[in-house]
Amino acid sequence: MVKEESIEFHGQKITLQTGKLAPSADAAVFARQGDTCILATVVVGQERPDIDFVPLQVEYIEKLYAGGRIKGSPWVKREGKPSDEVILKARLVDRSIRPLFPKNWRREVQVVLTLLSVDGVNPPDTLAVIAASAALALSPVPWKGPLAAVRIGYIKGNGEGNFLVSPTEEEIDLSSLDLVVSSTKEKVVMIEALAEELPEDLMEEAIERAKEENKKIIDFIENFISGIGAKKIEVEEKEEEEELKEKIKKKAGDRIGKLVDLRVKHSEEYSEEFKKLVEELAEDLGEEVDSSKIASIMNSLQKEYVRESVLEKGKRVDGRDFDEIRPLHIEVSLLPRTHGSGLFQRGRTQVLSIATLGSPALEQLIESPEGQEVKRYMHHYYMPPYSVGEVGRFGFPSRREVGHGALAEKALLPVLPSEKEFPYAIRVVSEVLSSNGSTSMASACGSTLALMDAGVPIKSMVAGIALGLFSKDDENYKILTDIIGLEDFSGEMDFKVAGSEKGITAIQLDVKNLGLTSKMIHEALEKARKARLFILEKMKQVIDKPRKEISRFAPKVEVIVPPQEKIGEIIGPGGKNIRALMAKTGTDIVVNDKGEVVISGPEKEGVQKAAEYIRNITREVQLGEVFEGEVKRLLPFGAIVEIFPGKEGLIHVSNMGRGFIKDPAKVVRVGQKVKVKVIQIDSMGRISLRLLPSKPYSKPKPRHFH
Repeated sequence: MVKEESIEFHGQKITLQTGKLAPSADAAVFARQGDTCILATVVVGQERPDIDFVPLQVEYIEKLYAGGRIKGSPWVKREGKPSDEVILKARLVDRSIRPLFPKNWRREVQVVLTLLSVDGVNPPDTLAVIAASAALALSPVPWKGPLAAVRIGYIKGNGEGNFLVSPTEEEIDLSSLDLVVSSTKEKVVMIEALAEELPEDLMEEAIERAKEENKKIIDFIENFISGIGAKKIEVEEKEEEEELKEKIKKKAGDRIGKLVDLRVKHSEEYSEEFKKLVEELAEDLGEEVDSSKIASIMNSLQKEYVRESVLEKGKRVDGRDFDEIRPLHIEVSLLPRTHGSGLFQRGRTQVLSIATLGSPALEQLIESPEGQEVKRYMHHYYMPPYSVGEVGRFGFPSRREVGHGALAEKALLPVLPSEKEFPYAIRVVSEVLSSNGSTSMASACGSTLALMDAGVPIKSMVAGIALGLFSKDDENYKILTDIIGLEDFSGEMDFKVAGSEKGITAIQLDVKNLGLTSKMIHEALEKARKARLFILEKMKQVIDKPRKEISRFAPKVEVIVPPQEKIGEIIGPGGKNIRALMAKTGTDIVVNDKGEVVISGPEKEGVQKAAEYIRNITREVQLGEVFEGEVKRLLPFGAIVEIFPGKEGLIHVSNMGRGFIKDPAKVVRVGQKVKVKVIQIDSMGRISLRLLPSKPYSKPKPRHFH
């Protein structure tokens, strides 16, 4: 049975349809907003008794046909591996829907979001969450939804009425806020935000607005799925697992505290102690009990120990107060030949960020169904296995690495200088050297240090912090500042907030419970603000403003915007002029699609020389102007003089002095500096010059002999 319903939502119609497309999937929903269309499918797979987590896969598929485009490569026309932007959209959906799965769900579930059409007006990411929510609600998965996602923008200025609900792509570009909130009717489960240093109270207001708008969409989804959909699979707690857990707790409960203590201290004894205890329990409980099951339960008991310590004893397992930040170590200029470097360490979390500056020609080109765009600032995050003391494989960045890099990039974007102020492509790489909680926020801090060390004139310093949550219910909970890895593993949220002294620049919230109340969000934002200001003060003690000069190892860059009609003259026939200029000045010169001439080179002198040459080519010479030029060539009827780099004129023999001059060589020579005046410019732009005396003529004094 085909079912289709629509709702008017802030100037656009959202339509959901099921029963027509992808009939072999367990559930399929076609969603449309404007001309942006997404197909969401859900398929339930086999039971996975060998794992202790929800086996959920979320794939976001983006093909260029959605925007009526064919790949630009002349050799490869099929789309390749997912871009970072596609991975981030998949993560946005995953982070929204995952918390509402039953914790003991062990059957494989694959949610696939396929972008079928994009209009360049309505962003597909929030529509993907809505489509996934509707499809899961129709599927046999006992998912605790539906939920919805909405984007909120904000225009600075007139006070009331500045919030934009479900802004278009164009409106997002003009907005000081790009906030996506996924929520149920009662609670927030996911936040992703980019903000131009906005205050906490405004951010709270935006989140509340998003929750209210999401309720309208949830009502729409509930009405859409009423009377249809598959029967939900029942998930029961396995009694044998609970019995096994009680047996293990009885036999080894008194040793859990020691394990947690060793784990917090990163003691080498932890792995040996854990392995030894699992082996002892396996031997005691008999061969019918799998060691992996015992290890899983032991991890679960450690989580319970951490929770009890926080909620019952009011103590963190590492001994800190709830708002206490671990010891900080901050350095800059660690690396001698890089353009900028910064080391940020908080406890055992240690990140080295390196900034590299390049010509604007090195901006990243991104090809998507919506067209091509360029990225001037790129942040890349790497977390090698040794950062957690493990042996592992190296290869393409994981989804987590892409996501953490994007968050740190987002945190710094609002404070970067404009391209006009600072004409460089900028890349920052954050190398996680040691990980124990919130490496992404350490990367944001390290990036600030590296950019300032490189001489990038950022508007404000940025720092970030992560907070965790342990709760019994909505009224009895504890929020922890600067969570360590074990607290993240055992807790219910990872709330990351980055910003400057003025306000917030980025937020990322993930939860493992059914969401956060408004009160929890308010408290978390206030704790994050205090922690951020504390960290910024410590960073200022090391470096409080960007270097006045960029690194001597960084390329020197100058951008000139000549009149369009002069570009051909700059390039020359077959690129002859520009190639000769690059060879002469030791620079790299690119004329980009915006009509800008970008000059870069290792030496400032060469860049300035090339820039002067190009400015002179585009400069209009005026009648009557006087120049000191250099004689370049002699002709039978005169001399060619370069009045400034790239511009030449002719001194005809009739303009070389008094009387008839038969041979120009008797007046001037090649290489001689001469003073000339512009006396004519013809319709073809050719310049005629008159030779002026280098010094004013004076009659020689008479000589007297005695």
